[in-house]
Amino acid sequence: MNGEVYGVVMLGGRSWDSWIAEYSESHQHPLNRLTHTFGIPIIILSLPVLLATIVWHRLLWIGVGLFCFGWLLQFVGHAIEGKPPEFLKDWRFLLVGSRWWAAKMRGKA
Repeated sequence: MNGEVYGVVMLGGRSWDSWIAEYSESHQHPLNRLTHTFGIPIIILSLPVLLATIVWHRLLWIGVGLFCFGWLLQFVGHAIEGKPPEFLKDWRFLLVGSRWWAAKMRGKA
């Protein structure tokens, strides 16, 4: 399967813009948007830190702490918004969050 076909299957025949628009609908409250603005990059940062623990074991608790703090920010934001996280209805929203964050940083979300 080539990359383009995989992308269509992965995204369910929808564009990234469509996924981001749906994600944005449940992220309207300014405090929820703020918690996600910080929480998403913290989670993303935690992933290479956790991967680095294969070599540098001392980084484990830093990676775990970053990961948990990032998710705590996400859930606090959703409690304020009064809506559950989108990934509870479709796991692909776990990937959409980083695209939403990038679009937000460019002023497009």
